[in-house]
Amino acid sequence: MLKLLNIMTKNSLVNFFILWILLHALVEVNCQVVPFEPDVVYRHTATYIDNKLYILGGIIPSSGTRVNEFFSLDFSVPFDTTQKLPWQDLSSIINMIPPHDSATSAKGGANNDTLILYGGKSTDPTMASVYIFDPQHVTWKVQTITGINTIKVWDLTGVIDNENFYLFGGNTPDVPPNEFLNDMFILDTINFSLGRYSLVNAPTPRCNYGATLLLNNKILYIGGNDDPTTDFNSALDITTGTALPLNEVYIYDTINNIWDKEATTGQIPSNRAGFSTVLGLDGQRVIIYGGIFVNPGYSDTTLYVLNLTNYNWYVPIISGTMLPKPRFQHKANVIGKYMVISFGDGYDRTVDPDILLLDISNNDEYFWTTKFDPSAPLPSTTLPSSPNSSSIPSPTSSQSPSSTPSSSSSKKLVGGIVGTLLIGISLSVGGFFIYKWNKKRQNKNIINENNSYYGQEEKELPTERNIHDYGNATNNKGHETIQIMNDNTTNYDHGQEIVLSPKNENTTNHEPANDHHDQEIMQTLKNENKFTHEQIIPAPAVVYDNYNSGQGAISTSNNNGRSSSQILKDEILQTIRQEFGQNLKDEILQAVREGSFNNLNTTKNNARQD
Repeated sequence: MLKLLNIMTKNSLVNFFILWILLHALVEVNCQVVPFEPDVVYRHTATYIDNKLYILGGIIPSSGTRVNEFFSLDFSVPFDTTQKLPWQDLSSIINMIPPHDSATSAKGGANNDTLILYGGKSTDPTMASVYIFDPQHVTWKVQTITGINTIKVWDLTGVIDNENFYLFGGNTPDVPPNEFLNDMFILDTINFSLGRYSLVNAPTPRCNYGATLLLNNKILYIGGNDDPTTDFNSALDITTGTALPLNEVYIYDTINNIWDKEATTGQIPSNRAGFSTVLGLDGQRVIIYGGIFVNPGYSDTTLYVLNLTNYNWYVPIISGTMLPKPRFQHKANVIGKYMVISFGDGYDRTVDPDILLLDISNNDEYFWTTKFDPSAPLPSTTLPSSPNSSSIPSPTSSQSPSSTPSSSSSKKLVGGIVGTLLIGISLSVGGFFIYKWNKKRQNKNIINENNSYYGQEEKELPTERNIHDYGNATNNKGHETIQIMNDNTTNYDHGQEIVLSPKNENTTNHEPANDHHDQEIMQTLKNENKFTHEQIIPAPAVVYDNYNSGQGAISTSNNNGRSSSQILKDEILQTIRQEFGQNLKDEILQAVREGSFNNLNTTKNNARQD
């Protein structure tokens, strides 16, 4: 029975581990679904909040279709832009926002953790001027605005500073016929009130310009477009119309509400619009990338740097593992030590990735890379907000990718993984306890085999036999156990014979069954009588573990009539009891055995000397 139990235990362990492996394999298969791949879009928004870059809206270049796709990319973990990026689709929660393009966005709100969406162009007349997204609760809502009346506006670049969202220029249908603006609107993202500010010395009306918040709380405005007839070819050269020059830049003082203008020198880029701008990591230079531009008559570049100490333009030294083709109407954010460029028009996604990474940590040489490392150290200079989002500290790899709430499909995936891990842990713990229980039982069996029968002989009386009773034999008449030991004596009867008798046997005890060594301990079974002088017929041996302190050998007459399943059940129940309650008792019994064993040896030696 013990061997059977051990075999079943080992098989159970094997089955548990096989089931665990199968469950993990099942989760892996379920996770191998087709990953979400967003459409290529331009004129979208890109907002960085809590290690995630949120992309919203835009136009599909190949079809000209406006979309309201909403998705994010986690920047708390490393990734390679040449591989499938782990985009998270959030489009199922954005039904209230119609398809649109050319809006602007920023991170703001009372806790500086809310996505603020302003403006945008849509064919749906019900589209509101302001929407807000709560990443913690994954909810969108229309935000009511107080103050001056809002107007529909698009093709502008908002900059946020101290919870104020600065909204300059843009294009609007409310001033016919689709006029450009040069108004400065400021949206308070805590109280959500809107105001209009100074136009004195403001730039000319424009849209699709570059805007960057500087360290001194000033905003730098560069280039743009003020010609509705502007058109360009596949090389991003403007073929008709024009774009604004970059030989001068405009500066808005957010503290004093004052406009100023600076002339630029050096390698001045050609007139352009639809480009991106970010502040360098040292706060002393502005980097621009891409855009549509007027052909200057030479091979123009897509990357320039403006030194803010002298307003001198130069072309930086650039190296890297890949040199991307130019693109326009994209977005750029500073994340860690990288200028992160997302989507846009003018590139082929089969050649260049949707996300470009420019390492700008070394001002002497910028480096195009395909690998994002969130643990890369940053220069010590504190950064202000970028034009499309607030200032970005270096993300840490310790933050969980799932710390921000996800869409329902992602929740199911996370739930499935967590559930499987819990099942795996439960199976591991269960397997460990079963293994521990089995090992402990084997150790107990070894102790029993070594300690139970010192010098005893086990004899089985045959069935249907007669034995004379010359002593004080006892007919048990159905009783199965004869008590052998008394007075702190355990069942370690050295030199005695333990006689086991099967069912329906007739036995006679030739010697008194009392508590003396070198005597015969006999078990009598049900329905036995005393006969005389008949031949002994051998019967099969049955071996017992005699571990019951103070008791004699246990008869097997009842066990013979019990089913093996019942016996196995009793064994398992006994083992469970021992697992949770026997440890202390075992220690006490071991001490008693050692004392009893010494007493028995002393008694035996004294008896032999007498």
